[in-house]
Amino acid sequence: MTARWVQLFALLLGAAIGFAARADTSVPYLFVLGVAQDAGYPQSGCYEPHCIPGWRDPRLRRGAVSLALIDPSAGEKFLFEATPDFPAQLYDLEREAPSDRFRLGGIFLTHAHIGHYAGLMFLGHEAMGAAGMPVYAMPRMTGYLRTNGPWSQLVEYENIALRPLQEGSSVKLGLVNVTPFRVPHRDEYSETVGFRIAGPARTAVFIPDIDKWSAWDTDLAALVRSVDYALIDATFFADGELPGRDMSKVRHPFVTESMAALQSLSAAQRSRVWFIHFNHTNPLLDKNSSQHRLVTSTGFNVAIEGTRLDL
Repeated sequence: MTARWVQLFALLLGAAIGFAARADTSVPYLFVLGVAQDAGYPQSGCYEPHCIPGWRDPRLRRGAVSLALIDPSAGEKFLFEATPDFPAQLYDLEREAPSDRFRLGGIFLTHAHIGHYAGLMFLGHEAMGAAGMPVYAMPRMTGYLRTNGPWSQLVEYENIALRPLQEGSSVKLGLVNVTPFRVPHRDEYSETVGFRIAGPARTAVFIPDIDKWSAWDTDLAALVRSVDYALIDATFFADGELPGRDMSKVRHPFVTESMAALQSLSAAQRSRVWFIHFNHTNPLLDKNSSQHRLVTSTGFNVAIEGTRLDL
C-alpha cells in the first residue's frame, strides 16, 4: 500500500469513528466552538421567519460564543466561555482534541452574562462531577461565583477551583500567554474583559461583548493593526434590526459601525478581523444574505464553528 493510500485510509478511519483528530501539529491554535449571542440561534421562543430555518434544519443552528485554545506541544486545551451549549461544545472539542491526548486545563470567563458562564452548571455533581476544574475570572466575577448559588456550590463541592485574574497580568499556558483587559459593558454582576492571546508566532484578541467603540479608550483600528486576529463583538448588524426598539439605546457596536471604524485598514489588515457573537436577528448568520456578502467582499471575516487560527 502506497503512502498516499495509507494516509487516505487513516483519514477515512478517523471520520468513521467520529473523531477528527485535527490537533496534529505542535503549533498552538484557537478553535471556534460557538458564534452566536448568549441565547444561541435560533433563540428560544422565536418563531419569526429568521428563526424558523434554524428550527427546521439542525445544521443551521449555532451555539453561544466560545473558543478553545489547543496546545499540542503541551497536550492541553482550554475553553474561553462556559456557555449554555457546553455539552455539545465540549464534544466538538473532544473530536478536535481528544482527552487521551489533551488535558482540559481550565476555563476563562469574560463576564457574568448567561451565555458566557451558565455552562459551568454542567461541571456540578448533577452532571460531570468535575474535580477542581480551574476557572479563570476577574475579581468581581470570582466573588460572584463564590457567594451566589448555585455557583457557590461548585466551589464548595470543589467541582471548580477559582483562579483570579488581574487586568494586564498574563497567565502563561505552555507556549501561550493569556492577558485580560477591561472593556466597557453592562457590569451588573461582574466586570467585563476581553483577552489577548499570544502564541509563539501570532497574537489574537477576543472581545465578544463590548459597548460602543467610542466608549472605550482604545482605538479599534490601532488594535487590529497590533494583532494577527481580532475576534470582535458583532451582536447586531445595523440599526433597525430590532423592530419596535430604539436601537440608539443598544450599547453593542453595530457591524456597520465597526466596518466604518476600520475603513482605513488595508486589505491585509481587514483580513485580521473576525466578526463573532451574532444575535439571532443578525443576517450574518445566513451565509447567503446580502449583508454577509457585503462583509466578506469588503475583506472582513465572519466566524463560523470550526474556524482554526494558528498561534
